[in-house]
Amino acid sequence: MNNANETQPSFSGVGLLRRLMAIFYDLFLLTAILFLATALVNATNHGEAIDQSTLYTMILRLLLGALIVSYFSWFWIHGGQTLGMKTWKVKLINNDSQVINWKQALTREITAVISWLFLGLGFIWSIFDKQNRCWHDIISNTSLIDLREK
Repeated sequence: MNNANETQPSFSGVGLLRRLMAIFYDLFLLTAILFLATALVNATNHGEAIDQSTLYTMILRLLLGALIVSYFSWFWIHGGQTLGMKTWKVKLINNDSQVINWKQALTREITAVISWLFLGLGFIWSIFDKQNRCWHDIISNTSLIDLREK
């Protein structure tokens, strides 16, 4: 007997609009974090804007990328919800109804970026999937579940 099949039907998937609203909400907080990180890096450059050809630019890009990945991964691994997901009452679980691991989080993030690069088709896919899963849900063996029913 597959444990995922026993527990998965008790949850309903999250529709595309609620997914996008949770992402939109998270982008506000993430933008503030990225502004702060940029200000700190600029402060180490004596307050001057960063020239595109300097070491500071490479450091800033790596820092901002790491912050974005860390923001989502940390929240998903430690409770399954970002602040936007808590607001919209959705939670990320793996297909065994457990909190996801680092490998799943990174797989999910990489696939989500690819979904956006293909004109959002990976997200639109959820409209046609019976469980409302996007490409990154399917590939990372995760599900976004609706907590309003609890």
